[in-house]
Amino acid sequence: MEATADLATPSSRPLSVRVSAETECADNSMAEEPMSPTGRGMEEMGICIVFVMGLGTPVNLPVFRAGIETELIARLPRLRSILVMDESTNDGKPRWVQTTVNVDDHIVVPTLDPAAVASDPEKAVEDYVASLSLLSMDRRRPLWEFHFLNFPTSEAASTVVLRLHHSIGDGMCITTLLVASSLSAADPARVPAMPPAPKRTGPIYQVPPRPPLSSGDYLALLAWVWSYFVLAWHTLVDMALIIATVMFLSDPQTLFMRAPDSKESLHRKRFVHRSLSFDDVKLIKTAMNCVRKATQPLS
Repeated sequence: MEATADLATPSSRPLSVRVSAETECADNSMAEEPMSPTGRGMEEMGICIVFVMGLGTPVNLPVFRAGIETELIARLPRLRSILVMDESTNDGKPRWVQTTVNVDDHIVVPTLDPAAVASDPEKAVEDYVASLSLLSMDRRRPLWEFHFLNFPTSEAASTVVLRLHHSIGDGMCITTLLVASSLSAADPARVPAMPPAPKRTGPIYQVPPRPPLSSGDYLALLAWVWSYFVLAWHTLVDMALIIATVMFLSDPQTLFMRAPDSKESLHRKRFVHRSLSFDDVKLIKTAMNCVRKATQPLS
């Protein structure tokens, strides 16, 4: 499958500029922000997050572009910031510096092979998403981009792929941002529904009065002490088994283990999307002779 897009040649290293002290923008956000230690680790490893979202209708690019510009970029300042190296210090720490964002530079509409899309659209999406993991991101602009695959699959009328650098945020943060930025087609002014906040009936730090101890309380205390010793014993046993497995023991043979002479580890791996029936999961559980330790029945 071939995929072509109008992308600039990416740069694999952060820009090196001399930045001044932190200044404040018009919206009271910081124009320059030091990168957190976690973000620096993600930047050194070059980890990106890829979101794949299926839509119930074909892609409406003008609507998406307006939503990206007015909702996403406005809510998260790092989406309008570039990564630079601070040369004003000896160690050259990376920093976020806000810049002007051209949304069109972050929208990619690839041209895929029509024959591959017509024969197997699901595989066409998987191949394209897998190819994104091999492409570096352009450090001259904010490290995120939207890819629009405007053809139907068995589960969606179109597909949107969001790729962004892990130093911008984690998966939960970006997912929350996408949900909060989604507007209703029937009522765009309506705020997205969020889970209700827990209700408090009293002061947060008020400690309820403790009733006098009874014989049942002493038995409960004894059971708690015994469970603590059992937990400590199982922890020691598990640690000993882990050390023994690393040193001389081997993992038990299962159907999921690779054959000793297999060369699959040399091949490139990728994630694929599949919809599974829960009956199939129970069938695999039965075939693997898995022991169910949960008290609730599996249905």
